[in-house]
Amino acid sequence: MLSRIFLLLPLLALLTAPARAQSPQTPGLRRALHLARHDTTRVLLLADLSASFRYSHFDSVQWYAQRGLRLARQIGYRKGEGRCLSRLAILMSERGNLPQALRIDLAALRLNEASGDREGMARTLNQIGLLYQALEDYRPALSYYFRARAIYEHEEVGDDSQLVSVLTNIGATYEGRQQLDSAVRYLNRAYQLTRESRTVGRSCWGNPLPYVLRELGLLQASLGHPAAALAYYRRSAQAAVPENDVRSACRAFQYLAELYHRSGQTDSSVHYARRALALGQGLPYIIGVVRTSQLLSATFQQQGQRDSTLKYLRIMVAAQDSLYNPQRIKQLDAIGFAEQQRLRELEDERAQYADRLRTYGLLTGLAGALLIALLLWRSNRLQQRANVRLRALHTEMLGQKQELTDQRDSLGRMLHELKATQSQLVLREKMASLGQLMAGVAHEIQHPVSHVRNFAGISAELSQEVEKELASVPMSYDSREYLAEMLGNLRQNQVRIAQYAQRADGIVRGMLEYSHGSPGPRQETELNAFVEDYLRLTYHDARAKNRQFHAALLPRLDPQVGTVEVVRHDLGRALISLFTNAFYAVQQRQQAGEDDYVPQVKVSTHQGEGQVEIRVRDNGPGIPAAALPNVFERFFTTKPPHEGTGLGLALTYELITKGHGGTLTVATEEGAFTEFTISLPLKPQPAGAPVAAG
Repeated sequence: MLSRIFLLLPLLALLTAPARAQSPQTPGLRRALHLARHDTTRVLLLADLSASFRYSHFDSVQWYAQRGLRLARQIGYRKGEGRCLSRLAILMSERGNLPQALRIDLAALRLNEASGDREGMARTLNQIGLLYQALEDYRPALSYYFRARAIYEHEEVGDDSQLVSVLTNIGATYEGRQQLDSAVRYLNRAYQLTRESRTVGRSCWGNPLPYVLRELGLLQASLGHPAAALAYYRRSAQAAVPENDVRSACRAFQYLAELYHRSGQTDSSVHYARRALALGQGLPYIIGVVRTSQLLSATFQQQGQRDSTLKYLRIMVAAQDSLYNPQRIKQLDAIGFAEQQRLRELEDERAQYADRLRTYGLLTGLAGALLIALLLWRSNRLQQRANVRLRALHTEMLGQKQELTDQRDSLGRMLHELKATQSQLVLREKMASLGQLMAGVAHEIQHPVSHVRNFAGISAELSQEVEKELASVPMSYDSREYLAEMLGNLRQNQVRIAQYAQRADGIVRGMLEYSHGSPGPRQETELNAFVEDYLRLTYHDARAKNRQFHAALLPRLDPQVGTVEVVRHDLGRALISLFTNAFYAVQQRQQAGEDDYVPQVKVSTHQGEGQVEIRVRDNGPGIPAAALPNVFERFFTTKPPHEGTGLGLALTYELITKGHGGTLTVATEEGAFTEFTISLPLKPQPAGAPVAAG
């Protein structure tokens, strides 16, 4: 009894919560839909929102799918139309109208194929298999499941939830056919993938764990292990709570009721059957209603309770008429037969086309073979005449060529090593001299700057004290007003002195940092992960300074980039400088109060010929045209005195061009964007090697 109460409490909380129709994926999809700017994106997001209500609220499935379908047809977007039709087919099948569901699924499948939407095609094939499985017609069900599995296993779809669903459906179908060895293999594989995958819950379809667990329980019951089956059913009902999967909870309670019925525990069987029936009628989930009402009517008939038996018989007959209506079954068979005819015609056309291609290829091959034979015969005659004369010359030329090649390679290596050594020596000498000079200047400036800032603060405090003392001294109104104005001006001057002293102190710190920089060891680095880590780190630092600040981070990272040999510390400093400037720019534009402005910082990577590019783009106010030529100069800044030292971009430019042998460029449009581009050679350049101007 206690275990039953413990199992029901999470589900009751799910049913009574204010947002009961919402799955964990729904809020994020709604935010994305609100921010979407293109109609095609909106159509796909509406289809995903419809899917997120698949097992909890069928009215929402219909509302979002029809909304997306209207928009897709309005803009002529066939991919989106196919996906929205597929969602409506789910609704029809759950409500028991299997012929209409099959008709819609086949229309969606044709749109999937026409638009090249492989992911949508796999999902529709999976749904068609479920329709045949509901009627226990297992052979066509397995055919559709295996077609869907082939797509999911060979295509990149972003998450593993749908592959898990197909594997579970295959296992459940084999269990229905009593091929238990095959059922064990596929269901265990689905369960293992659910536990090990890191992407299984990222899509709009959510986590398939409740479905996998209940089918494992059904398999254990078929194998004669009722205790293990009972444990799986309970775990399935519990796992359905965070996913708001009312359908899985309904099915888990149904299986529990059937298990208790077989073991002769009538009270427990009736209890769980009523729970399952209530959930199934609430959706409505017609297949579950048929199974559960049939169990309840049989149970009460055995107990001689005629009223209850009649009540549940009426529910069962109404549900069966909706699901197994002879007219609908005929329609389903007709639709399925027409689809099979269409597929056979397509296969015949493909076979005929392949035969024609083979015939043309054979004829072309024969003609080509004859031509090649003639050319070879003529060439062979000529070659035999020339071979005798060429052998001696060839041997002599090979020896000379090898000798010249060895000498050239040796001289090339020596020249390259000499240039690299010379460049490194020059750079080290320059950097050492510059570092010593900047460190000396910085240390000499640091002390007087500190005194200026301290005396400015003391003077400001003295001004306040003088103002307080004058308040108690009797004098005329004009004199008091004049003195107050002078003290106010003096205090403002002291504040300005403190601000400029603070900037000077920042410049000194930058000079010390600049002077201490030295080329570090190069390391093999996963560039995409490195760039994304520094983007997140800089963003969290910006938010720690201003909790009201938010920006959309848009990483577009090319998976072909792979690993690159870089000085990790220096590249990290350069990226932090660029990201900091980008976040500062979008904050400035956000504070200007523009309507509908969304701060965005985009970072992208791309592998080109012999180099990789890192682009940092913000949609801030841009850089004025007059300031653009001086962007990478030391001590130049467009920020207020207390917010910038003018050394950040200069140091970044030195780290990229001289430290890595790359380039750093900037493109901007006032009022629209600023984009910095880092180009790094895939083959490391020696420090100090000549590079193109930024």
